[in-house]
Amino acid sequence: MTTEHPDSPTTPGPSGPPDPPGPPQRRLDARSLRGLAHPLRMQIFELLNLDGPATATRLAERLGENTGTVSWHLRHLAEHGFIEEETGRGTKRERWWRRVEVSNRLDTADFRHDPDTRGAVSLYLNQLVQQYFNRVNDYITEDWPDEWRNVGTISDWRRLRLNPAQLQALNDEIFAVVERHTPAPDAAPDPTALPIVVQLQSFPRRSRTDGPGSADGPGSADGPGSAERPGSAE
Repeated sequence: MTTEHPDSPTTPGPSGPPDPPGPPQRRLDARSLRGLAHPLRMQIFELLNLDGPATATRLAERLGENTGTVSWHLRHLAEHGFIEEETGRGTKRERWWRRVEVSNRLDTADFRHDPDTRGAVSLYLNQLVQQYFNRVNDYITEDWPDEWRNVGTISDWRRLRLNPAQLQALNDEIFAVVERHTPAPDAAPDPTALPIVVQLQSFPRRSRTDGPGSADGPGSADGPGSAERPGSAE
């Protein structure tokens, strides 16, 4: 299951969080998945999600694409209910687009036995992973003041050994923590705050073993985890 929130980036995982309060959710079907599963459309959708409303011209400049091409993909996203025109803004020749305030949920199990959608699911997930990589890469290559550089983290933990129910419980607790730190829509803005991206990858890993007696087999730990800050060594 992957879950994507209007106020946060898409978060992939084996299962989604419990339904949070706030915007409604919709479960992607084959038609809507095909409408989104395109590299350029996913880039456009990401920019509207992270940076707010924009015109085709502005998006084309950021993406290095032709305005006409971006306009076509914007209309396609709107047709499938991912974005909408921002009324009362712009002109007939320059329309502003914004994402629809709804959380999109994708359960890959829905398409497990549908060979016609397998390619769309694969493209969507691979593009999603690439977007996550690009966000982290931007962070570690940009110049940040120490007050921000010292509080960012790129972390992983490799000593956990959980069954499916325990992994679900872990994910639910983490989602609940993020929800607690998410400000209410009507909260007064903090002038010292910046947009924060939280990316979580939690998934099972098949042991690379030749047999049950190997060091990486059941009952053994994968080794110590790491909590890294950019520029530091593990």
